[in-house]
Amino acid sequence: MDKAAGKNNAAARLYPPIDPFDRHMLDVGDGHKIYVEQSGNPKGIPVVVLHGGPGGGSSPAMRRFFNPKLYHIILFDQRGCGRSRPHASIDHNTTWHLVRDIEQIRSTLGIDRWIVFGGSWGATLSLIYAQAHPKRVAHLVLRGVFLATKSELEWFYGGGAGRFWPELWDRFETLIPEAERHDMISAYHRRLFSGNYAEEARFARAWTGWENALASIHNIGVSIDSPAEYARAFARLENHYFRHGAFLDEDGKILRDMERIAHIPGTIVQGRHDMICPPKMSWELHRRWPASDLRMIHLAGHALSERGIADELVTTMEKLSTMREALAL
Repeated sequence: MDKAAGKNNAAARLYPPIDPFDRHMLDVGDGHKIYVEQSGNPKGIPVVVLHGGPGGGSSPAMRRFFNPKLYHIILFDQRGCGRSRPHASIDHNTTWHLVRDIEQIRSTLGIDRWIVFGGSWGATLSLIYAQAHPKRVAHLVLRGVFLATKSELEWFYGGGAGRFWPELWDRFETLIPEAERHDMISAYHRRLFSGNYAEEARFARAWTGWENALASIHNIGVSIDSPAEYARAFARLENHYFRHGAFLDEDGKILRDMERIAHIPGTIVQGRHDMICPPKMSWELHRRWPASDLRMIHLAGHALSERGIADELVTTMEKLSTMREALAL
């Protein structure tokens, strides 16, 4: 699916950085205030962007996939993430709190329906939100699909991906005593929530380093360190969600409930060599979703910034910008 380099390469046409026209903290209850920003054209096609993790945050780069003259771009930091407060808090922080927050953002901004754009955990949350509020979603754009199943967690934290990167897996695994390695998520949980900041930061860096190193197809086996405070927030939140199975009532719930959104059109952009979120899940999702279009990107991994993935996402958003009437937006 990668297109040739040159002036027709959509990745080279990422839109220039733009400043938001509105930034504010939205009180969503439970002691949480989330950061919300709006940019682009306030009368344009509304698109909400759901960041990954859980535990990541929004960034200015996420605005660059949308023509600011045509799109009303809404970014926000999920509970405990980025500029939202309290920082790194897991209290009252579940998938269903986040779904409720997305609806509060929509109603607060006076938007009836919107495009939902999310990658990795953002794709997970996009699907769950759409299944809970199908009338509010005009189109789903998903990248690097994660369906929060036990098999996916076992792949990444049980040694599956480690078979391809044994030296990196060894660094991640050997921090944990052998007797605890049968459940790495729980083993890391004990250390990420030990109450000892130095220990929490050490294990948080190991947790984030393992994931960051495998994000791009261009990685060369280098574990990438993150600043301690960011790593601690990201790892604690991600571990919290994964330890609880993303707070879903059944393994495979998203696929089980696809009938609820079978009619909603969607685009799935998936790296063929994604080590974090294997393509099998995008394929299974596409099979159960008649209105979806799967774009498998060859020579690409998981990262949003990879050329083939960025190219396809920009192309998708350009196409959707010409379909406002068809999307009833």
